[in-house]
Amino acid sequence: MAQITRIAITPGDGIGPEVVAEAVRCLETLRAKHNLALEWTRFPWPSHAWHDEYGESWPADALTQLKAYDAILLGALGDPGPMDDTNRYLLPDSISLAPLLDMRKGFDQWVCERPARLLPGARQYLKDDRAKDIDMLVIRENSEGEYVSQGGRLRQGKPDEVATQMEVFTRRATERIIRYGFEQARQRAGERVQEGRTRAFRTLDGRSCESQVCLVTKRNALRYWGDMYTEVFEEVSHDFPDVATHHELVDAACMKFVQCPWAFDVVVASNLQGDILTDLAAVLSGGMGVAPSCNLNPTDPHMPSMFEPTHGSAPDIAGQGIADPTAMLFTTARMLDWLGRKDPKLTQAGKELFDAVAADLAEQGNQQRATSQIGDAICKRMLA
Repeated sequence: MAQITRIAITPGDGIGPEVVAEAVRCLETLRAKHNLALEWTRFPWPSHAWHDEYGESWPADALTQLKAYDAILLGALGDPGPMDDTNRYLLPDSISLAPLLDMRKGFDQWVCERPARLLPGARQYLKDDRAKDIDMLVIRENSEGEYVSQGGRLRQGKPDEVATQMEVFTRRATERIIRYGFEQARQRAGERVQEGRTRAFRTLDGRSCESQVCLVTKRNALRYWGDMYTEVFEEVSHDFPDVATHHELVDAACMKFVQCPWAFDVVVASNLQGDILTDLAAVLSGGMGVAPSCNLNPTDPHMPSMFEPTHGSAPDIAGQGIADPTAMLFTTARMLDWLGRKDPKLTQAGKELFDAVAADLAEQGNQQRATSQIGDAICKRMLA
């Protein structure tokens, strides 16, 4: 009998509990259908409600509790409440979203991975028909860089206040994220060949490769870490002669994401720059409502990875039963695929869920439906 895989479910704020409820329904359907060795526990934290009651976003031992699980499925964080409620319980983003950074750092989830592929039924924001061929994977360094929370405020609130925010980059983290990008490019190329979907990327010496890694920096202005990223990128590329390489400055990358996103395959970027690029890529692939996201620790199987959709808590529609759970369900499918490293049956379950959500999107993507109706339709497909 397979060892039980355990998931910590943290619905969070706003529409989080609503879309997570549909993810749980799908997990229940798959568990019953395939007799999966899968179980989960729901936590009421981190959340605004928990902070309102206890004065903190989650318990002091939250990370210790979560470490006992194989994965964390997160709904959304941040809930300012209705704007017309003068007594609403407000928290600054630095507090309400802090658990995200705590989990990423505490469990060394050094890869933030966000695929951007325009699936049938998803909204196409770019007019150019070539936008139908968008298929990229944006990989964001998730452990250091601009988000290390090093710095402070001197003479706070006074006219001569000074705020410092340090960026910290290490060669170790740089090398592992770049190498991971090349590995994913090679893997994606193999999968495309098996599916009969081939692509061609030109190398500097005129060869044609099935895959490409584009490194994004701002090395013309942020020279120290930019130069280190560039040098490590060149070194690692020698181990992957079958993968084409490219470099873009982040402002040019944003422009080209809009001009010709079909020209990108795998993109590797720093924490902040990757954060911005992944949101842009999500819109190009149909919007935040269909975009999954993963925070992964590929090197330590004893640390849980965390899975969350790219959208926020959408407090303006929370509680109305109209939130689209598609991004949450695509995220859940990627979580199952990741957990398949421990139990291969979960990989197949993840593919089944992805296919059902993709089919529902293709057939009903332009229809306004209730949250539960979408969940019903997808569960029905998986049971057909």
